[in-house]
Amino acid sequence: MKLIKYFTSIILIIFMNTSYSYGVSFTVGGTGVKNTAGEEKWLTFERNIKRLSNNEIKVKMLIYGELGPEENLVSGIRRGRIHVANWSGLAGSTVVPELSMLYAPFLFDNYEEADFIMDNFLFKAYSKLLSKKNVFFISWDEIGFNQVYSKEPILYPSDMQGIRFRIASSESSRLFARALGADAIPTGFTDIVTGLQTGLIESGENAIIMYAPTGIAAEANNLLLTDHSFATSIIVARKKWLDKLSIKHQKVIKEAYLDKDISRKWTREEISSFLKDNQKWGFTINKLSKNQRSEWKKSTSQVTKKLIEKIGGESSLIWDLVQEGKKEFKKKMN
Repeated sequence: MKLIKYFTSIILIIFMNTSYSYGVSFTVGGTGVKNTAGEEKWLTFERNIKRLSNNEIKVKMLIYGELGPEENLVSGIRRGRIHVANWSGLAGSTVVPELSMLYAPFLFDNYEEADFIMDNFLFKAYSKLLSKKNVFFISWDEIGFNQVYSKEPILYPSDMQGIRFRIASSESSRLFARALGADAIPTGFTDIVTGLQTGLIESGENAIIMYAPTGIAAEANNLLLTDHSFATSIIVARKKWLDKLSIKHQKVIKEAYLDKDISRKWTREEISSFLKDNQKWGFTINKLSKNQRSEWKKSTSQVTKKLIEKIGGESSLIWDLVQEGKKEFKKKMN
């Protein structure tokens, strides 16, 4: 009898470790646009899941906004309705407020500096913060620097006075608008075009890949290249679900997303193509002079301090890590 119980226990342990080897399925949620780099990244993820798992894992791809705005993707992961998703840093800040620090005005000077600091100083810190919220951090998924779009041309911070400015559901976005004297209007991403059409909003901020092909450019065709904050998405999974999978399948899901350097390359190439073909997409480009950029930086210089005070938590640590990263990057470049 004891021998039977022993072998039963062994079989149960084996089953617990391999029960997900067959018939595993999960749902991905996204807000991608067809014929863009963002779409191709998710399609590559799907192909990699099939290849790396030898078709043992089935994935349902709801990557074109079928689940609604980003807020739904956040709640979907939190409630277990979806298993993997991309969250913008702003949407993710509703779970981990410290993610708003990534959007502090003029935090990074250029792409190279941002890459270095995010990979070597911030990934580990944010992984810990997300893990505490039952979220596994798979990868960065860059969107690019945010720019300011508007119905009427905007060049100087003073032009923002009283402008109905669309903000996302984050402190960084609200504080940015307030520092510039704009009228902050909270609006979901999927409601931006309608908001512009009805006059609810006149302006807003977004990365170019979220501006040009989504219909926003057609309604607010003035784009000011401010490069004022570094927009990024994070690829995340529901941790409790992931932890229940076999080690083998956990590895597949963790490694199936596009390599971050390739992902960045695709994003930046797409940004360049939109800027090159701006007339095709129906928008006008305005660039800041060195003096104008200084004015924008000066006008928003107090936002980061207020953001740290408002967020609390580990936001000071994130700021310190960024400053440490800047010093190391400077040494590396010298």
